[in-house]
Amino acid sequence: MRILLANPRGFCAGVDRAIDIVERAIELFGAPIHVRHEVVHNRHVVDRLRELGAVFVEELEQVPDGATLIFSAHGVSSAVEEEAKRRGFAVFDATCPLVTKVHLEVSRYARDARDVVLIGHAGHPEVEGTMGRFDPSAGGCIHLVESVEDARRLEVEKPDSLAFVTQTTLSVDDTVAIVEALRERFPKLQAPRVEDICYATQNRQDAVKKLLEHCDALVVVGSITSSNSNRLRELGERAGIPSFLVDGPANLEREWFADRKAVGVTAGASAPELLVGQVVAQLQAWGGTLPEEIIGREESVVFSLPRSLRTAARG
Repeated sequence: MRILLANPRGFCAGVDRAIDIVERAIELFGAPIHVRHEVVHNRHVVDRLRELGAVFVEELEQVPDGATLIFSAHGVSSAVEEEAKRRGFAVFDATCPLVTKVHLEVSRYARDARDVVLIGHAGHPEVEGTMGRFDPSAGGCIHLVESVEDARRLEVEKPDSLAFVTQTTLSVDDTVAIVEALRERFPKLQAPRVEDICYATQNRQDAVKKLLEHCDALVVVGSITSSNSNRLRELGERAGIPSFLVDGPANLEREWFADRKAVGVTAGASAPELLVGQVVAQLQAWGGTLPEEIIGREESVVFSLPRSLRTAARG
C-alpha cells in the first residue's frame, strides 16, 4: 500500500502565529493566560497549550479581573473587543490577519450603508465575529448565506449596492457556486478587492485534488471542529473516494485500508506535522510503504506577532 502525502498540508502562517502568541504570553506573564475560544480548532494543540497554562473560555464573564486575555485566531466581534477594553484586560489579539482583512471590509461596507452578504457557516466563531463587525447605524444590513439555496431565497433592501465577503476557510468550489447564484439575482454584486478565502485553505484544497488523482483512500488529519479540515474530507467524498477525518493515529481503523493500493494523507491548517508523522507510522505498521511527497505549491507567508507582545518581550 503506497502512502502519498499532500503538499502543502498542516499549519498555516495564521495558526503558527496564534500558537506562538499564546506560548509567548505564558512565557512572559506566567500561567494562567486566558484565551477566548479555542485558539485554533485542533484538540492536540489546545490540550498542549492547556498543559502549559492556557485557560480556554467562551465568554468574558469567565475571565477574572486583571487577567491577560488572548483573542483566538478566528477573531471576535466589536462588542467583545469593547467589553475586554472596558474591563481593563491586557489583551493580545491572535486573530489571523486574513480574518482581520474581512473585518475591515465589513466595517467599510457598513460605513457606506451597503447591504452585505457573508458567505459562511452559522455558529462558526469566525462568522460570529465577522457579523459582529457590521455596524448597521448607517442604514445597511448584513445577511448570512450558507448555500446556493440560501442565495436563491435571499431578499435584500438594496440590491444595487450589495457586496459580499466570505469566511476564510470555505470550500473554494462551493463558494464559487454560491457567488454565481448571487450574481444571477444581483448583477451589481460587489466582490472583495482580494479574495477572502485564505491562501492556505485554497492551497490545501488544490493539493488534495491533486492527491486524489493517485489514491483510493484519503486520510485528513484534523479535528472535527476544524472547518478547513472538514472541507478537505468533503473533497475526497465528492470524488467518490473513502475519506476519513482523524485527530490522530488512535482514530484510524485497519479495515478502512483493506485492499487499498494507495492512501493519500493530508492535514488541515491547524493540525501539527507531529500527528501526520504518527498517522503515517501507523499506516506503515499495517503494510504501508515509505511515504511519497506529492509536489505542490510552496508557501512562504509569515505573519509577525502583535506589536504589543513584541514590546512586552523587549521590556
